[in-house]
Order: sequence, then structure tokens, then C-alpha cells
Amino acid sequence: NFNPPAATCGKVCVVEVEEIVPAGTLDPDHIHLPGIYVHRIIQGEHEKRIEQRTTRPTNKGSSAQGEDL
Repeated sequence: NFNPPAATCGKVCVVEVEEIVPAGTLDPDHIHLPGIYVHRIIQGEHEKRIEQRTTRPTNKGSSAQGEDL
């Protein structure tokens, strides 16, 4: 995790968050950057896009040696 070293390289550190919650709500092990390095907080207004894996069905009965690979 290079977040703390990267945050100390600049004069101001701006973080973008999905949601602002009260202190003590989050598990300390899930925090990526300690608050001492944060100078500005921006709550994002964009929708969170979730990636979906798209696969094609396998051809049962044909060998996989060179066909459509």
C-alpha cells in the first residue's frame, strides 16, 4: 500500500469518498490513508459502475486444440 508515501509527496492531499460517515464507524484495517494526511475531502456524485464478467458458453464435444482460441 503506497497511499501514505504518495500522500506525503505533495503539499495538499485530496481524497474522493463515496460516503461520509461518523468517526469510529469504519474498521481501522479497512482505512487506506490515515486522516492525518488528508487536507480536503470530496464526496463523489457519480454512479458506481460495477464490472461484470461476460463469458461465452463452452462447446461440449469439441476439442479445445486450436478451435476458436
